[in-house]
Amino acid sequence: MAPAIWQARLRAFSSDRRLWYYLAMDYRSIITIEPDKRSGKPCIRGTRMTVTDVLEYLAGGMTQEELLAEFPDLCAEDIRACLAFAADRERKLATLPG
Repeated sequence: MAPAIWQARLRAFSSDRRLWYYLAMDYRSIITIEPDKRSGKPCIRGTRMTVTDVLEYLAGGMTQEELLAEFPDLCAEDIRACLAFAADRERKLATLPG
């Protein structure tokens, strides 16, 4: 099935915007985990900038615009990928037995 058709059917199937975004944001091409970089922490596109770094900057009050100005190698999609990665990890942790 062509991606455009799949996306249209998925939109029709799901009225939940969060579910649509979650399925549409494929962070796997942006967030990489390499054992020899930053002790295997999830990083952005093989750089040394970790998902945790981005989340800590945002949690500390830095805006997306400030973050992009401070780190010109980042783009808005990288920040969204970090958020999607963190949400996915949280969702997986919430489903663990215990």
